[in-house]
Amino acid sequence: MAHITLPLDLPGIRGPLAFRPETARPLNELVDVLLRGPHSLTRGERELIAAFVSAQNDCYYCETIHGAIAAHHLGDEAVVVSVKSDFQHASISDKMKALLVIADKTARGGKHVTNDDVKRARELGASDLEIHDTVLIAAVFCLCNRYVDGLATWAPKDPEFYRERAAHVAAVGYSSAVAEDAHKAGPASKA
Repeated sequence: MAHITLPLDLPGIRGPLAFRPETARPLNELVDVLLRGPHSLTRGERELIAAFVSAQNDCYYCETIHGAIAAHHLGDEAVVVSVKSDFQHASISDKMKALLVIADKTARGGKHVTNDDVKRARELGASDLEIHDTVLIAAVFCLCNRYVDGLATWAPKDPEFYRERAAHVAAVGYSSAVAEDAHKAGPASKA
């Protein structure tokens, strides 16, 4: 049960975002830019970073929904599972492995990222934009994970729920999907 009164039919981050749409808007605009905007990393790769960081933070809703969105884009659920459990042996590029090292260290604390980590990522083909956005995705998802778990939101266990939601978010984006939730929830309850 959530620590505050949230819309009962909106799991995970969706409940708090519908509760306070004025803070949801800029957060979702940022997530849309980071995970959906034009980029040298694919949408699937960026979602994979979000799912990985959320798994490192033990945030079930975020790791599952972003894992489902990554799988939707990549067409491969198994690679998402392997990245979350042991990314060094997953079927992803060495560049992605180096970026996930940076994401992992950012999730633990930004000062854990070293010059050697960045040098290794560059040697494997990562651009400054890819390194920057890996750090920012990791930081944003630490915020999201703590938002979700700090309010004790609920999360469905049915994998099909996440697959269906992933297809919807992949089609319309985060800002549109959250705006739909806010409309569905009605006026924010600040009780």
